[in-house]
Amino acid sequence: MDGHGGIREAAAESEPLSKQDFEALARFRFGIRSYLRFSEDSVRAAGLAPQQYQLMLALKGFPGRDWATVRELAERLLLRHHSVVELVSRAQRQGLVRRSAHPDDGRAVRVLLTAEGERVLALLSALHRDELRRIDTMLTPPTWDASG
Repeated sequence: MDGHGGIREAAAESEPLSKQDFEALARFRFGIRSYLRFSEDSVRAAGLAPQQYQLMLALKGFPGRDWATVRELAERLLLRHHSVVELVSRAQRQGLVRRSAHPDDGRAVRVLLTAEGERVLALLSALHRDELRRIDTMLTPPTWDASG
């Protein structure tokens, strides 16, 4: 077994891609990489690590409330629990987030943005929104002709 058996099986069941399909996939992937590079560069220029921006965005964008638990943040950020604990600790030392007791679960801790975190996040997110508007067409997912 060479580790690619699942890929070969899926490819065998798929219809072949056209030149236009490859171009669309390449354009989309380039758009994603361009956006990620922009994001990393702009966040670092503001003195933060990219994961700190992602943490703040996950908090502000958490559905239905302005806080999240470490477990929820780990799920959203696709990180291990202990990695998020370290990330929150660094962000807390920089005054971007704070911890508070969870009102319903004594084992859990709520993580919230501070006023400074809100300010920094607003500035960085406005830059990100403007960049997404600029590269809009590169980030349009490919469409596939259903007729083959």
